[in-house]
Amino acid sequence: MQVAARRVFRVALTMALALAVAYGAALPLPFIAPLLALTVALIPGPPMAVKGLLGLSAVMLLTLGLGLLIAPLLEHYPLVGVLTVAVGLYSSAYVSVSQGKALVGTLLTVGLTIIPAAGIYSFALAMAVIQALVLGMGLAIVCLWLVYPLFPEEPGAVTEKAVHQSPVQANWIALRVALIVLPPFLFALTNPSLYLKLIMKSVLLGQQGSIVSARTAGRELLGSTFLAGVVAMLFWGLLKLSPTLWMFFLWMLLFGIGFAAKIYGLLATRYSPSFWQNTAVTMLILLGSAVQDSANGNDVYSAFATRMGLFVAVTLYAWAAVSLLDRWRTSWIRRFRPGAYQG
Repeated sequence: MQVAARRVFRVALTMALALAVAYGAALPLPFIAPLLALTVALIPGPPMAVKGLLGLSAVMLLTLGLGLLIAPLLEHYPLVGVLTVAVGLYSSAYVSVSQGKALVGTLLTVGLTIIPAAGIYSFALAMAVIQALVLGMGLAIVCLWLVYPLFPEEPGAVTEKAVHQSPVQANWIALRVALIVLPPFLFALTNPSLYLKLIMKSVLLGQQGSIVSARTAGRELLGSTFLAGVVAMLFWGLLKLSPTLWMFFLWMLLFGIGFAAKIYGLLATRYSPSFWQNTAVTMLILLGSAVQDSANGNDVYSAFATRMGLFVAVTLYAWAAVSLLDRWRTSWIRRFRPGAYQG
């Protein structure tokens, strides 16, 4: 089996196994486990060792714990809290882009947005989110340990290296990411328990916005959101035929193979790997929310329509922000630094 095919099956089986264990063990926010499994399994090479997992868990507790300190600021000193979050978003994006430390930057972004919002509503909710993220990451890596021997990398294979941006470009991208994430975060503070998934989507859009250009922003951002909604509805319809954990595992395995095959290029597509990765992540958020609504006795379809409408709205904002900011930057360069403009 060629390396790309092994990677496809490794990603899909890790996601499906993490999903089955998370829902079977009734972990808090169980959809986070397959989401994180997708993230860690996509990294080429063998999984981290036990020492690395312990170190990552410590980093997660530290970065996510920062959100618990920001929550009182947002509640009692709103202006100071918002400015702290804004500076933190810029700094986390800069670290992610300039140093190539995407995972650390993502954890900082989550700690600065999702945890404070949950903390404002309820300290117990914030602790549940932190617990879900830490346990989900641990479960994802353990599942990867189990799956990797079945689909290993080639010995001596060259792994992908992180791309480092120049300081000027990193500053610009970090500013753009902060402006994409901050307004939806402020809107979600009006009702954190209702709009927690919206913050997750805005964080995802911020990550996606750091790699797309204004020319492709519409297709990358809006296209992946709409496609995720269609795929989530298809997944939900198939799952309703036999709503058991076993079938949930098998359908996740099948859909995971499809997404991973497109990410690694085994199935021809004109869209980028990041497009398919973000489609898969958004689908997992929508699907996990639908399962939660069904378990709580809520109307799944009306909740899905509301959530999808909010996702589309925040995606349209992200698209407009990327386009307007890049247009402003191009105009400024042409006017004040014509020699630096490359077209």
